Amino acid sequence: MSDENIKELFARQEIHDVLCRYCRGLDRMDREMAYSVWHDDGTALYHDMYEGSGHGFVDWVWEAHAPTERHSHQIANSLVEIDGDSARSETYITVVLWTNPDGEGKQTEIVGKGRYLDRWSKRNGRWAIDHREHILDMQTLNELNRGYVNEVSARDISDPSFQVIPKFEDA
Repeated sequence: MSDENIKELFARQEIHDVLCRYCRGLDRMDREMAYSVWHDDGTALYHDMYEGSGHGFVDWVWEAHAPTERHSHQIANSLVEIDGDSARSETYITVVLWTNPDGEGKQTEIVGKGRYLDRWSKRNGRWAIDHREHILDMQTLNELNRGYVNEVSARDISDPSFQVIPKFEDA
């Protein structure tokens, strides 16, 4: 395997780790971790929801997720094309949100399926997003029929995951 192949494998893994940090940052409400996926001048376009800076999107989503009881973000298929210190990727995503009970005690489960179309660059040894376009391919709204809920799961540092991977601190 050539040095170039090894470098590309490392780049793919680093980009995958950034995508995973994004999901964890949102789900555990670790704002610094969520900020870290974008370069400081990175931008975001979430059609019909948000357009602006990547950090501004994080601030927007904090408010948008406030009226939810729970949320879970997952990534799936990810196709990454690397060209030196720049890259492009398409990553399939699923997000599930549970609203807080309304005045009648009813809750809605929102399931969105879509894709992140990301442009990346490696600056100062760190891969991060230059621009993200989010495509929401489909969404369903269902009256929530609660099943099992693990009360140990939390949207803050009381979640057990912080015992395994501490709160994010940008190096």
